[in-house]
Amino acid sequence: MRHIFREAWSGLKRNTSMSLAVIVTMWVSLSLFGLGLLAAEQVELVKGRWYDQIEISVFMCVQDSQDVNCDPGQDTTDAERAIIRKTLEDNPEVAQVFYESKVEAYQEFREVYADSPILAAMTEEMMQDSFRVRLVNPEEYMGVVTSVQGLKGVQSVQDLRKYLDPLFTWLNMAQMGTIGASALLLLAAALQIGNTIRLAAFSRRREIGIMRLVGASNWYIMLPFLMESLAAALGGAVLACGSIAALEQFVIKEKAAVEIVSVRWIDWQQVHFSMFWLLVVGVVLSVVPTVIATRRFLKV
Repeated sequence: MRHIFREAWSGLKRNTSMSLAVIVTMWVSLSLFGLGLLAAEQVELVKGRWYDQIEISVFMCVQDSQDVNCDPGQDTTDAERAIIRKTLEDNPEVAQVFYESKVEAYQEFREVYADSPILAAMTEEMMQDSFRVRLVNPEEYMGVVTSVQGLKGVQSVQDLRKYLDPLFTWLNMAQMGTIGASALLLLAAALQIGNTIRLAAFSRRREIGIMRLVGASNWYIMLPFLMESLAAALGGAVLACGSIAALEQFVIKEKAAVEIVSVRWIDWQQVHFSMFWLLVVGVVLSVVPTVIATRRFLKV
């Protein structure tokens, strides 16, 4: 083993600039890859929290409503309201139904717009009463929407998902873009490792030929090159792990989590999970290119 370690160290010193280039490339690419993994976890945490709180709002008609389900100049009647409530309560996708009267809606409006001049222009009669619907599964909401949106007395059905879905679509696109960019950089790192090992093996081709002639095994010849590439890759992976750990501590824990307390942020469990995959990817990217690059030199 002393010979293997000595040869690996000699190779690292001989190709210092190439080894440093590999380390930096692995560092940047694995950091982006880890950032993509953490972004995916963060999106799922935010999605789970917001989706669990989603309610469907079913707004009743008022006198100036122009919807086809509303009679001109007339509010939703008590009979129509009772049918709407029963339809909602009988739906198996509905967990709970709350009714908000015009009085309650006006009180909430006054609290929200207490310092706004718009308050003077609004009256209690201008408010819309509504049903707030809590869903069994927030992912399955269309059945509830379609069951009531055509009922007499329903002016509109508002679902928060139509505002959240575009947001999460863009977040997922940003996440995929980060992972895609990291994949390209990881490919560049793998090619760089392969070229570095190929040059190192070419410069020692005579030694390799002699070792093959005296009966040295392929693994004995390959191990110094594997250790050389593994050291460079793990150096980049360790730096990448340090980068995402710094991100978690100084950006998320000490800044974002303090200033935005309403959002559930990723914790060290997700960071450790990402670190594990960074190390796995780093090892794979060091072993595979090395085996491919040295295979042609192992033939006598």
